[in-house]
Amino acid sequence: MVGMVGNTGPVGGTGEAVARATAEGADALRGLLDAPAGAELREAALAVHLRACRGDREKAVGDVLARLARRDLGWSAAEADLLLCRLLGGEAGVAPHELHLRFTGLVPLALAACEQAGDFSRTHVRALRRIAEGLRGHGQDGFGLLRDRMDALLRREARVDTDLLPRHVLDGFDDYGPAMRRAHTELLAGPGVAAFLAHCAPMDRPRATLAWRKRAAVLLAAAESGPEVVRRLLEGIAAQEEHRVNDPDLVGMGIPTLASAANTSLVRGLLWAAPSIPDAWVVPLVGAVALHAGTGLGGHGGMCRSQPLATAAVAVLGECPAERAEEAVAELGRLPRRVVNRTVAKGIVRATETVAARAGMTPSMLRERAVPDLGLDGRGVRETALGAYTAELAVREPGTALLSFRGPEGRLLKTAPKEVREARAEELKEVRAGLRKATALLSDERARLEEHLAAGTSWPAADWQRYYADRPVTGAVARALVWEAGDGAGEWTAGLPERSGGGWVLAGADGTARPVGADDRLRLWHPLRAGDEEVAGWRAALLDREERQPFKQVFREVYPLTPAERETGSYSNRFAGHVLRYGQARALMTGRGWAGRHLGYFSDGDSAELVKELPAPGELPVAEGTRWRARLFVDMVDAGAVSDGVAALCSTDQVRFERRAGAAGPRGAWERAELAEVPALVLSEALRDVDLFVGVASVGADPEWRDRGEDRGHGDYWRSWGFGELTAGARVRRETLARLLPRTRLADRAELTDRFLRVRGELGAYRIHLGSGNVLMEPSDAYLCVVVDRSREAGRVFLPFEEDGGMLSVILSKAFLLAADDRITDPTITAQLRRGR
Repeated sequence: MVGMVGNTGPVGGTGEAVARATAEGADALRGLLDAPAGAELREAALAVHLRACRGDREKAVGDVLARLARRDLGWSAAEADLLLCRLLGGEAGVAPHELHLRFTGLVPLALAACEQAGDFSRTHVRALRRIAEGLRGHGQDGFGLLRDRMDALLRREARVDTDLLPRHVLDGFDDYGPAMRRAHTELLAGPGVAAFLAHCAPMDRPRATLAWRKRAAVLLAAAESGPEVVRRLLEGIAAQEEHRVNDPDLVGMGIPTLASAANTSLVRGLLWAAPSIPDAWVVPLVGAVALHAGTGLGGHGGMCRSQPLATAAVAVLGECPAERAEEAVAELGRLPRRVVNRTVAKGIVRATETVAARAGMTPSMLRERAVPDLGLDGRGVRETALGAYTAELAVREPGTALLSFRGPEGRLLKTAPKEVREARAEELKEVRAGLRKATALLSDERARLEEHLAAGTSWPAADWQRYYADRPVTGAVARALVWEAGDGAGEWTAGLPERSGGGWVLAGADGTARPVGADDRLRLWHPLRAGDEEVAGWRAALLDREERQPFKQVFREVYPLTPAERETGSYSNRFAGHVLRYGQARALMTGRGWAGRHLGYFSDGDSAELVKELPAPGELPVAEGTRWRARLFVDMVDAGAVSDGVAALCSTDQVRFERRAGAAGPRGAWERAELAEVPALVLSEALRDVDLFVGVASVGADPEWRDRGEDRGHGDYWRSWGFGELTAGARVRRETLARLLPRTRLADRAELTDRFLRVRGELGAYRIHLGSGNVLMEPSDAYLCVVVDRSREAGRVFLPFEEDGGMLSVILSKAFLLAADDRITDPTITAQLRRGR
């Protein structure tokens, strides 16, 4: 296998002779290098080049290099690689900024060696070509000729030895290439592999042509181990950690990624070659590459680990044929919650719509059909024999995965017994992997069903029963939600799904049951469409039964249009002017599907906008209906440290809405819409997200904001928000507490006012704000900073939801603590109690 030579140079006599000649003057140096071409002259030329790379700027050295670059010295491929390696990569002898300044002096000799050797590192020449393009117009002469020479070199057909990998395949510019060469030496040396990989390597575009794909399929079929090579190399990139590669960086930021430019091109070629392989692993593995490459650096954010790879993998999924459409859409459906880069996100939407259209279905239909059952039986259980024990993986409402172990006597254990851990370690590992897979799948299904709730999707009864109620994984989520059945006459009846004979009924909050008929349509119940009495009934029913839902449905906040918003017309100021901790807010926004540029030094700067396309009903074909999106504007309040690169604090501004017909159309087809024209469900769900960002990330929700020994700033905002009017989310919290408090030992010590939970302790009385959780002491209204362990007391009370940053449990934990204020021992609290009396 051909490798790169290291950055070694002439030593001993030749190097010393060049040094002496350089010291003696230009004539001596030229005389030394006027010898006939041969090994000694090439060695001397290498020595001069090395001196130049290390910083010798004598004019004589430059003149001699130029003369040598015009001579035919009979360079070998190894010597050409040596000259290239001195310029670029981990063993480079010249700093990147020096190479940029002295490009036309140092590069010609290396190009001459490549031209004369016939074989050379295309990776290095491509990198030099990119530098030349980037430096064009920077005042150095000769760039045009050098670019032409490099283009000519790259047009040459790469030399492919049937037994050796080409030198530019899996190069050493990153960690990925050498790791794959080490791990798969024998596999890569298989017949036909070199020719196939040489075809994949130059794929520097996001999409492959049909002719390219046909040629790749022919070469892949000719390589006996070709499919396995594709699999192993794609598995390698899907597991590759982000790192700084040795590609030249003109900007100098050295942003981590997964692979060098050349190896990125190779992997793109592998991705486009993969669909011709009929094996079951292909689509999931392409999806894994898309997810890994598209995820932000460090596991979050909009700067992908490798945008080129993510874009290519998504495009490949979008090209899947109809028979693989379900798998492709399932993989694409996993991406939006984790991949927030706007470019990749747009590609995901296009790919999903394309593959769904090819299958003659909507994306939603394909996704619901593609949910695996994980081998679970009708009870939602999968049993695996482990010697004398049986591992039981169970999926239960409201969407949780549990792993237990049943012993020979029938006793159920929560953890694996020692006998299983020691004697069945590999099998136990697979069982635990199944638990992780079930947990991840349930998370995806919760998110998917919440999208349907927000969109108002409806299903024919047969599809609902087949793909939701009867499914072992999806059903565990769906059966814990309230559904509505309608017969087409405009009347909808709500209930929780319950089995009845061979079918299903919807059990109402009042104890009635409505059978699901064959002609019915079903949709998820939303409190926005229900009356106050019906909403109150369902909330009481779930609290009485102590049933927690997979996401906030019955206790969901609603946001109808306000008179103030009718006045502003095209925008909402309902949540404008709040000061948020930017990092926390940004993480919440990303998790809820809002995408946009960062605030800070390395982005848009002082202002930005976050955009979310609201889900369309899942039964609508791509070209039908109206699509909606919301735009939230934010401004930077505190830039934070320069080294962080992003803002520390931001403030919220307007929320606007836009629409367009269908999901396709020309760029810029979105049109601004008046708030009165926005569907009530679209408006409510978008504003609910913004309320969540404010409720969780506002500095007003930080009880320690003013008490850290420094001027925190924004004190007026902190007081006004921390004790002000309740938002919709806080009002739901108040209603929930009204039902919960009588069930607790706080019943005779706590009461609810318009904005506060008032608690009487042994030493005094306290008011806990229902929005921020901040505490005031009576009668002085002095602020009491309390940071509690909410897992203690509140953990003993059933809470129907905790999706708002855990504020419900925070308030209850503070209430339990202050009700027994005579037993508080924390000195930071007792000192405040003494001062506040």
